[in-house]
Amino acid sequence: MTARKAILVVGAGDATGDATGGAIAKRFAREGYVACVARRNADKLSPLVAEIEAAGGSARAFGCDARVEEQVIELFATIEREVGPLHAVIFNIGANVQFSITETTERVYRKVWEMAALAGFLTGREAAKVMLPRGQGTIIFTGATASLRGRANFSAFASAKFALRALAQSMARELGPQGIHVAHPIIDGAIDTAFIRDTFPALYQRKEQDGILNPAHIADTYWQIHCQPRDCWVHELDLRPWTETF
Repeated sequence: MTARKAILVVGAGDATGDATGGAIAKRFAREGYVACVARRNADKLSPLVAEIEAAGGSARAFGCDARVEEQVIELFATIEREVGPLHAVIFNIGANVQFSITETTERVYRKVWEMAALAGFLTGREAAKVMLPRGQGTIIFTGATASLRGRANFSAFASAKFALRALAQSMARELGPQGIHVAHPIIDGAIDTAFIRDTFPALYQRKEQDGILNPAHIADTYWQIHCQPRDCWVHELDLRPWTETF
């Protein structure tokens, strides 16, 4: 019996699956992939798994602290052994914080770097290890506005996202000639999530004019990246609402 294709989303978003990571998992599950979703507390992913299964898809939740090397290694080994070959790996951990430089503690800076940069390296490395022998696969690192420019009060976040972008570029140059597609989409704008709705209600009102990003539409783009023929691979592209200034 042929093993089913699997996708891994590290940083699967909120528990309801309405954020970007959950939307990506649901999009690939609709195409027949087993959606493996990971965050530190696997129990919080139960509603997302249930939603995917209710729609006729397959999903499995994993508890994993992506900053811990041993846990990431075990996560990939378990999926490859018990679920199926990973054809796509999405690194989608956020880690967005806002502090003035004088209020940015060593703990904050280190934690943000661990979440957005170190965890990305561990995820990307293990993805490469399982994909290279097969000579195919897609690795996508979710970028942000801060990946391109460091705004005031975002020193920790921008530093980590700059590092993740450099990792993606290096991996793309190394792995592309070996059949692995590495991409780094830049999400430039607010996303339709409960966090934006509850924290920035005025900003959330832009939703009525398509002024914030729909996670399902982001997920469509990730699926399209995965499906691109290798004669026309994209590495970096910007996704932003039509109203967003840049």
